[in-house]
Amino acid sequence: MYLKVILLLFPSFIDGVKPCGKKMEGKLVIISAPSGAGKTTIVNHLLRRNLGLEFSISATTRAPRGKEKNGKEYYFISAEDFREKIRNEEFAEWQEVYSGQFYGTLKSEIERIWAGKKHVIFDVDAKGGINLKAIFGNKAISIFIMPPSVRELEKRLLSRATDDQSKIRIRIEKAVEEMKMAADFDHIVINDNLEMAQNEVYEMVKSFVNS
Repeated sequence: MYLKVILLLFPSFIDGVKPCGKKMEGKLVIISAPSGAGKTTIVNHLLRRNLGLEFSISATTRAPRGKEKNGKEYYFISAEDFREKIRNEEFAEWQEVYSGQFYGTLKSEIERIWAGKKHVIFDVDAKGGINLKAIFGNKAISIFIMPPSVRELEKRLLSRATDDQSKIRIRIEKAVEEMKMAADFDHIVINDNLEMAQNEVYEMVKSFVNS
């Protein structure tokens, strides 16, 4: 369910040029998937490899799950603070993924990572991934992690034990919609074997960042 999407396009990012006019050499790796499909595990695998990647931490208004910490998995902020950042045009893109739950990619995160001479890697939902690819074009590679089936995805979400049944139903409904968007990505990887999926994504990203 996508209630609202906004793209705040700004030339310095689209052209790969910092506000001071210096050419930016960093690239962007976009990993998207339905919740429970394994994108975070794959992103963490890529971060451990010698690819020059750094994780872009998104902002969200949802509550932390499990052992999540502010400033590590997400910046957990209030809806009021999120709306203020929208007004201040601090997001490259943002959306209301679930009713009352906002997620956004901060421009400052991308600038921070590029300033450190690293490539940016995103762990975002499908719509966010499509939006980021639209902004950055050939500077970005977008990869959709596909679960082997909706039934298997439901089993994974149940085994995580972080959501109740009603929230899992909402996630499954959203997953079905997201899977329809897979064709809008540069690559699709089916995660029916985690090790094979990790290796496949690694080779794609390695080729892209070294090109």
